[in-house]
Amino acid sequence: MSSKHGKSIFYAILAAALYAISSPISKLLLNDIAPVMLASYLYLGAGTGMLILGLLTKNTAKEKSEKHLTRKELPFTVGMIALDIAAPIFLMLGLTKTTAANASLLNNFEIVATSLIALFIFSEKISKRLWIAISLVTVSSIVLSMNDTGAFSFSIGSLFILMACICWGFENNCTRMMSSKNPVDIVIIKGFGSGIGSLAVAFVIGETMASFGYIMLAMLLGFTAYGLSIFFYIYAQRELGAAKTSTYYAIAPFIGVAFSLVIFLEVPSLSFILALVIMIIGTYFAVTDVQSHK
Repeated sequence: MSSKHGKSIFYAILAAALYAISSPISKLLLNDIAPVMLASYLYLGAGTGMLILGLLTKNTAKEKSEKHLTRKELPFTVGMIALDIAAPIFLMLGLTKTTAANASLLNNFEIVATSLIALFIFSEKISKRLWIAISLVTVSSIVLSMNDTGAFSFSIGSLFILMACICWGFENNCTRMMSSKNPVDIVIIKGFGSGIGSLAVAFVIGETMASFGYIMLAMLLGFTAYGLSIFFYIYAQRELGAAKTSTYYAIAPFIGVAFSLVIFLEVPSLSFILALVIMIIGTYFAVTDVQSHK
């Protein structure tokens, strides 16, 4: 493995670790902040933090060598912003109706969405092992989404989480088309575009602003879990591709589950344990996929 390839894998795992804290901490913040408003603060925090980081590093040699966005990337930029308005709103709505651990584990469905979109729209190849991973993650997501009532019905909260994953699957592939450009620029545009869009939606549906202290906490979470996470994710995509990067990113839900179980003292149900085992096996196939990326 080349040093460049190894560094890209490290970036993907770091991005996953930073994002993992999002669901459990957001679940706590939802006690004091309305769902759509919280989604806007998270992305505004990402945009603001990366803007400051960009200003601090603008004169470095690495920053000067970065390529900037052009009109050619405009369709993907618009798509990225629109999808990043919808995805966190779905996630926050889902978190109000399901446990943080359940939401964290369901986030792995993003592997399925990202990989299938990469295949059917961008013709990115998928290996046999990754197909096995996709199948197992899908089965696990179905188990997690079932209501514990004995009837074949799905929980509303889980469906919202899955809708967020589908949006992020499309968004990951839009971002991939811009991955050769300056990651700081991408995250700033993503943060302010999606944050302002979500804020407008929040006001339209009648949500109110939170107190200053909670806004600052939410923005700090956004900078860490969305801004820095996306920043490292984009660097990883340059070498690994969208589908491959998402497989390393797959450890995020398990870290999130661990945080959630500790923070909320949740006792996992038998169906959750079954889904967790299936998800671990599926993630193993994804992470150990040795498909060569062209």
